[in-house]
Amino acid sequence: MSATASRAYPAREPAKRGVMAEVIISLDGHAEELAVFGSRDQFLRQIRDAVGVKVLARHGEVRIEGEDSHVEQARRIFEGLRSIYRVRKAILSSDVSELIDMTLQADAPDEPGAVEIREGNRAVRPRSDGQGRYIRALIQNELVFCSGPAGTGKTYLAVAMAVALLRRGRIKKIVLVRPAVEAGEHLGFLPGDLEAKINPYLRPLLDALHDLMDYEQIRRYMDNDLIEIAPLAYMRGRTMNDAVVILDEGQNATVPQMKMFLTRMGQNARIVVTGDITQVDLPPGVRSGLADALERLGRIPGVGTVLLDRSDIVRHPLVQAIVNAYESDELPADRDLGPGTGPTVSNSAGVKTDPIPARATAPE
Repeated sequence: MSATASRAYPAREPAKRGVMAEVIISLDGHAEELAVFGSRDQFLRQIRDAVGVKVLARHGEVRIEGEDSHVEQARRIFEGLRSIYRVRKAILSSDVSELIDMTLQADAPDEPGAVEIREGNRAVRPRSDGQGRYIRALIQNELVFCSGPAGTGKTYLAVAMAVALLRRGRIKKIVLVRPAVEAGEHLGFLPGDLEAKINPYLRPLLDALHDLMDYEQIRRYMDNDLIEIAPLAYMRGRTMNDAVVILDEGQNATVPQMKMFLTRMGQNARIVVTGDITQVDLPPGVRSGLADALERLGRIPGVGTVLLDRSDIVRHPLVQAIVNAYESDELPADRDLGPGTGPTVSNSAGVKTDPIPARATAPE
């Protein structure tokens, strides 16, 4: 079998007549129709067999019939193919396979190994229940907030998803953003151009990139403006289309800054905000933009919110012990910032989360 050959999926049983649904997707022109259908309708058959629906194609339309949840899965796959076509005017068999994988995994049972991010020949898999919920939220939502302690993979998984989407042609650009807030030390004036000045603040994002791509490829992507690094203050006035925008250390953005950043979202864009609401480095009395956004936006459809905890730490085993030791001595006001302060609620990603307190301040 060649590298571009279609992947074989176990065919699903046809849906029963009592639970039938139908969706019609209209395509824009003959060129898009040929690309989405594939040579001799091979993509249609591939989706039909994998998802278990009936697919009819005629006169620039795709009619999908079957069980309600299966029809919705097929619709998302076809819309994903149309997004790929709009970006690069071509669709590969591997694109169809990856979209099928991502769609079926997104609807799989909520288990640590049920989802993964595929990047080339490697797969980034969750190593805890929380990471599994986080990856599922990244797949299902265009805006995702993730808060958790150090070592839980917040930044790494967001960057892995962005790199996978960029290499598949689903987006045109990755934008890495971070507030230029110092953690208890004043660095003074840093030498160099803008990239050199912001580099120390974006180092965790760049470390994740280096683990997924080699240095020359990262440099080439940066030179061609496929990967951009920017301080949060420089995002005002921009509109981000066809991009994944990752804001790291989001707890150090103020409420006005967070509002400004989130409203940069354009067409075919995804935004991921990561941080730890128990480690705020803003001046006393200044409300954290991440804590505020979790409280305001957590129940909006299309917004995924995930709270990770100590059980999701996947760094060196000592990291979890260190976090436990510090948290055992924190004041009650600090502990109230984490999970377990009240009844749980469900968000649009199906993740059980704890309500976010009205105020998040820096630890003493």
